Amino acid sequence: MSEQGSMARTVVGEVVSNRMEKTISVLVERQVEHPLYKKYIRRSTKLLAHDENNECNQGDTVAIEECRPLSKRKAWRLQKVLQRAPQV
Repeated sequence: MSEQGSMARTVVGEVVSNRMEKTISVLVERQVEHPLYKKYIRRSTKLLAHDENNECNQGDTVAIEECRPLSKRKAWRLQKVLQRAPQV
């Protein structure tokens, strides 16, 4: 049986915490339509992602991709930093 290369799921979000070693917390927001009122509601999910080089800072916009489970809650890996947060 030949294994086909499956595309890993990629999402874009904002780094809300980088206090852990080699781990970032990413807030991913999406809009879903309310079933009755047909109004769009903003929903958010906080994901833990692996940051091998500790290159992300709080406020950065990043793309993360799904990978094998690396710990109990961490199953995402940093793909690239899309936009750096302004330094104050």
